[in-house]
Amino acid sequence: LAVTRWALDRARRGEGPALIEAYTYRMGAHTTSDDPSRYRHEAEVREWAEKDPIDRLRDHLTGTGLADGNFLRDVDRECDALTAGLRTAVRAMPAPEPMSLFKNVYADGHALVDEERAQFAAYQASFADAEGV
Repeated sequence: LAVTRWALDRARRGEGPALIEAYTYRMGAHTTSDDPSRYRHEAEVREWAEKDPIDRLRDHLTGTGLADGNFLRDVDRECDALTAGLRTAVRAMPAPEPMSLFKNVYADGHALVDEERAQFAAYQASFADAEGV
């Protein structure tokens, strides 16, 4: 909270914007085949779980009487519905053209991106049949 107050005060004094670097911790696995217990200590996970910003905000809101369990359940249901709708919409989108991967990487062209684009185009062309399909 102190750093956000500092940034707000700085902006109000007309000293311009400030960048707040927020340290985060990935609580879950990288993928479904990942097992974080192989490389994380249980104490480390517990320590970061206590810092979870969502849990801390929930505790603050309920502790100060700004929200109750019913409100928080409604928020959770609304979030679940919103994200379910977004997933459905994204799944319905047409697949992008593979070469679009190289669009808008940099504002101006870049030699490395150009080289990778050519390599990828050659790789894709290697799958074409004799008729070029």
